Amino acid sequence: MPGNGSFANCCEAGGRAVRPGWSGAGGARTPGTPRPPWAAPALSAVLVVTTAVDVVGNLLVILSVLRNRKLRNAGNLFLVSLALADLVVALYPYPLILVAIFYDGWTLGEAHCKASAFVMGLSVIGSVFNITAIAINRYCYICHSVAYHQIYRPWHTPLHICLVWLLTVVALLPNFFLGSLEYDPRIYSCTFIQTASAQYTVAVVAIHFLLPIAIVSFCYLRIWVLVLQARRKAKSESKLCLRPSALRSFLTMFVVFVIFAVCWAPLNCIGLAVAINPEEIAPQVPEGLFVTSYSLAYFNSCLNAIIYGLLNKNFRREYKRILLVLWNPRRCSQDASKDSHTKGPQSPAPPVVNAQHPVQADTL
Repeated sequence: MPGNGSFANCCEAGGRAVRPGWSGAGGARTPGTPRPPWAAPALSAVLVVTTAVDVVGNLLVILSVLRNRKLRNAGNLFLVSLALADLVVALYPYPLILVAIFYDGWTLGEAHCKASAFVMGLSVIGSVFNITAIAINRYCYICHSVAYHQIYRPWHTPLHICLVWLLTVVALLPNFFLGSLEYDPRIYSCTFIQTASAQYTVAVVAIHFLLPIAIVSFCYLRIWVLVLQARRKAKSESKLCLRPSALRSFLTMFVVFVIFAVCWAPLNCIGLAVAINPEEIAPQVPEGLFVTSYSLAYFNSCLNAIIYGLLNKNFRREYKRILLVLWNPRRCSQDASKDSHTKGPQSPAPPVVNAQHPVQADTL
């Protein structure tokens, strides 16, 4: 692929990476052009912090849902799927990027290059589709409570999640036919090259970003309208009284959506602009802007777990329990045994049912 910074142009015959002349998505680099001195240290710092927080935070999310029965519901299964999408990049592509930064080029061979770019795509598109599925889930739960229990039965949700990941894999397949997964020396990463195909880049931005953003915006806008209408009506006349837990769930996922859109919007805007006229616009995009947009996108993968902990008391409480067990497992086991002896066997309390709340709280 001439002019796309392909792997073959990035490496010598012996596999040792060199800085090539590159005319990729965000500006041309001619041989000998000095790289901004801040690029490598800044990108390294972002990746190290993101990887550490990503691994710890998303493992806490997964363990919290697995440990706490109150958190094991249809909506939170999508959160586990989203956490896996965020976690996978911290376990494979990010460490490889750090190696490329250390050696000032890609030294790990073409197989790892293609694989890391594919995993990166799985994470990005998987996150978009999972956030979309979560928004649809919240919309059905709050706006169509009767249909919700038919659509999201316990055995339906795993099928929905499998469908999300199947669509993610299908969305990535065209990259292998277009050869658009290549090494980009500006960000030391094997990734999607925006100039590989102008038409495909437009399709990627439209289908993988703009369309999901439109669907999610519609779902949350309808929820906001319903919430405002419910507050304006008298409680005795309102057909739908939203419990605080349902509102917390909605607000939490709304913040996740907004932060995702903010983090990924700059890179998608660059891709859309470049796709319109690659030869004219690509060289005019500053390298600093391109690197910054990628750093912002990388950083998004560690933010969701933080948002859950800050905005939701159930996740925050479960985080503390897990960390306490890891910090002092012996003491926690002793406390648990004491509680079991003092309390003895107890029957669970019957659930409280309120006639004014036809929608049960799907606790996040």
